[in-house]
Amino acid sequence: MKGITGKVNSILKFLIVVCLSLMAIFVFTNVILRYVFNSGITWSEEVSRFLFVWMIFLGAILAFNDNEHLGVDIVVKKLSLTGKKVMYLISNIILLITLVFLLEGSWKLTLLNTDLSAPATGMSYAYIYVFGVIMSGSMILIILYKLYRFIIKKDYSQLIMAASEDSIDHHDKDETGDKK
Repeated sequence: MKGITGKVNSILKFLIVVCLSLMAIFVFTNVILRYVFNSGITWSEEVSRFLFVWMIFLGAILAFNDNEHLGVDIVVKKLSLTGKKVMYLISNIILLITLVFLLEGSWKLTLLNTDLSAPATGMSYAYIYVFGVIMSGSMILIILYKLYRFIIKKDYSQLIMAASEDSIDHHDKDETGDKK
């Protein structure tokens, strides 16, 4: 599974680079055209906006997969190993429920906006909302995989988002305090 995850991460990073590069090219070209030639590309702002939204959603998937979203784990760090396990399950179930609602809402918005077109490019606004479907669907798969690793494989390495040496040592010791 690590091979698939690594390849997907590489593809997402590449797509983010493409989005950022195209945004920079379109905006820079439009600025030059406006100030030097007193004209501009009418669709460049709109496409840049679309690219920005896509880039943010793709980056959110990457950050979620690597546990890089903001989190407050001050309370979790103080809990026992059992408490950390319970909190991990509860937080992931809440996230899963929230993402299901986000998936449903994004899908409805995508369907509602299939006939609405952006003024300059004529692109359907559904292209923006479908990325909410992609993002929430991807995050649901990530959570299900993490829960599978947690429940079935007994992998407790992600109980705290930013693992410190303290928490790592705690997991590696048995009841007597000796290293396993």
